[in-house]
Amino acid sequence: MERHTGTGLLRKPDVTLPHRLARSAAATDGVATPNAVVAKWIDDRNLAHRHEVRRIEFGDLRQWGFEPGSGNLRHESGRFFGVEGLEVDTDHGPVTHWSQPIINQPEIGILGILVKEIDGVLHCLMQAKSEPGNVNGVQVSPTVQATKSNYTRVHGGRPVPYLDHFRDPDPETVLADVLQSEQGSWFYRKRNRNMIVEAAEFAGEDDLPDDFRWLTLGQLHELLKHDNLVNMDARTVLSCMPAGLEGHEADAVSDLAAAVARSSAQPTGSLHTRTEVLSWITSRQAQHVVRTSSLPLSEVANWVRTPTEISHELGLFFSIIAVDITTNGREVAQWTQPLVRPHGAGVVALLVKRVDGVLHALLNARVEPGYLDVVELAPTVQCTPDNYVLTPAADRPPFLDMVLGRREDQVLFSAQLSEEGGRFHHAYSDYQIIEVPADFPDAGLADFRWLTLNQLNELLRHSHYVNVQARSLIACLRGLR
Repeated sequence: MERHTGTGLLRKPDVTLPHRLARSAAATDGVATPNAVVAKWIDDRNLAHRHEVRRIEFGDLRQWGFEPGSGNLRHESGRFFGVEGLEVDTDHGPVTHWSQPIINQPEIGILGILVKEIDGVLHCLMQAKSEPGNVNGVQVSPTVQATKSNYTRVHGGRPVPYLDHFRDPDPETVLADVLQSEQGSWFYRKRNRNMIVEAAEFAGEDDLPDDFRWLTLGQLHELLKHDNLVNMDARTVLSCMPAGLEGHEADAVSDLAAAVARSSAQPTGSLHTRTEVLSWITSRQAQHVVRTSSLPLSEVANWVRTPTEISHELGLFFSIIAVDITTNGREVAQWTQPLVRPHGAGVVALLVKRVDGVLHALLNARVEPGYLDVVELAPTVQCTPDNYVLTPAADRPPFLDMVLGRREDQVLFSAQLSEEGGRFHHAYSDYQIIEVPADFPDAGLADFRWLTLNQLNELLRHSHYVNVQARSLIACLRGLR
């Protein structure tokens, strides 16, 4: 298939790109930044970044406050984000009506990774970035990770480095550019522009700022295996990377890597056709009912506001808290803001099986109140088990007990990964990829289907199909060897 260029002319696709991506994925030790240097870089940045986060009362927030009447929590500029109430009615799940606080951030931010060939190997320009909600210090982040309020400098801070590569890129340099959602239980219709741009010209590659380094895809795949090291924004952008042709190298590595490569590269061999998958997603969007309406935060039922937090009366789900941040590693040195603090660690798991040598993943058409299109494809299991302690067995999430009771020899990937630290305080989940036998059933549940990586890659070229937790696991899945 040919595609249009920015000049209106037609050109053939870059047939070398999949091979270039495969070469980068195979380079598990970097050309530009050897692994020993990467480890020292992260240690050095943790020492250099002073990042103090202190919980405060809502009354001590600066430039934030509760609006008279509605009680909504907003910044005085009207920018950044707000915490509002949301009323939800649905036909899905054991609870069909509730209200809750939710973050409303209508601005579309930029999450961008700049790539460049160095000595014949494609590298990604990554940033060591600290966020107020991180469970640790710095995490490996995209080249650019900024809301519109940040990069238009509403806060009066320093400019965002390398932003110009993403504001108006030459179409010939764009490898991926797609709007993707974020957590639909905590954000209301939040989207970010996920971008991968190849640097046509890049000055100063030998004199990078201390917080930036060039890493290969193979190095990033290895870093994903470490707890809380590659941040959520990097994971979602990496999932949008076009597919590489890893098959030639994969057969020499392991049967598992070969199954992943076949799952990614082959449009055939799937249990369901492309048309069947799209029809299934459409049926879930059409059949599930989710009605949401804005509600003043002060009128949200079953939630209690104290001087230090807004929380559910049962102590479940999450709280809204306030923090004061002092740092030397951000565009602004000191500020205050609200954060969402989850109650308990999450479990995010993807069941996979091999069908005639092709790896398939069990995806869930999941309903969340903040989604734009009712459902998005989620991992097999995505929940916080602590929220289901009092729930009858029949109402527990499907496959949760299987995931909690899996054998160690079934686990292909396991790491604790953080959610976005700019809005969430110590939010993390145990991310797992678990292999099951080829005859493992989907229990006949209408909201679950087995999909190949090739089918997921196609869906990731479009908005509102694959949720942020599934995108994280897809980035991890591509690195299985």
